Amino acid sequence: MEDRNLTEETGSNADSSRGSSLAPVQQPVDEKLQKALDKLLYGGGHPAAQQTRNFLNGTWLGQPLHVVLTDVPVGAWTVAMAFDALEVVYDRREFWRASEVSIGLGLLGAAGAAVTGVTDWSDVDPPARRLGLIHGLLNLSGIALFAASLFLRKRKSREMGRIASLLGYAVMGYAAHLGGKLVYLHRVGVDRTDGQVFPEQFVAVLPEKSLLDGQLTRVMYEGTPILLLRREDRLFAMAETCSHFSGPLSEGKLEGETVVCPYHFSRFALEDGRVLDGPAVHPQPCLDVRMRNGQIEVRRRT
Repeated sequence: MEDRNLTEETGSNADSSRGSSLAPVQQPVDEKLQKALDKLLYGGGHPAAQQTRNFLNGTWLGQPLHVVLTDVPVGAWTVAMAFDALEVVYDRREFWRASEVSIGLGLLGAAGAAVTGVTDWSDVDPPARRLGLIHGLLNLSGIALFAASLFLRKRKSREMGRIASLLGYAVMGYAAHLGGKLVYLHRVGVDRTDGQVFPEQFVAVLPEKSLLDGQLTRVMYEGTPILLLRREDRLFAMAETCSHFSGPLSEGKLEGETVVCPYHFSRFALEDGRVLDGPAVHPQPCLDVRMRNGQIEVRRRT
């Protein structure tokens, strides 16, 4: 667990070392929360904790589970708003009850979205970390408002229930806006290898004698980093940039036929790039690799 934030802590210490003699450096609140959350979620490195994280991250799904679950409360609460409008217009009990059921379903979905969102946030690096915290707190506020709305409706306070729902929907909408910034501006949850250029035909990238056995080696092809590895008579090649948060896999750890990212410890199979341990959910692109005329050659795997 201590290694997990080594890069971030090292950078923070380096930035603050010049002023350390003047005053102690205050650790940001979002960093404190994230580290506390890490201790809880990683479970001291227990395999069961990693399996739980793999499930919550969506490693098994091939995409963030949080993104899938957020559709449930958004859809359910949008329907609830529509039933509220119909109930105001027609004053029929059926619409009132339908709105209550929709809010309840949304709260169930929101619970799952919150748990998976917190798990994803535990591996988000600055500057997206603080924005992610605000996004999460706003969503929790929206959940609380919809829960209050359901309580008020059960107490026959229909007008106050509708007002609480409207406030919750507005808060949820702004939280969704911040969620969009996390994805499109900070690229949280997206495949960081998407768009990288790999050769369509075999091209030489490294002299054969420069590739040492058992050593993770980084080479470049037109600005794209590629990871090479020789294991006795076998050669492996894959995208060197981790699909999760762009960690340099050449600086990672080799574990059997797998490589572990140095940033957040995602683990990938060297043979086909599949994700074995999250938080990554997107597989690493692998390349065909061969040795010819004293050169290591690679091409995009089809």
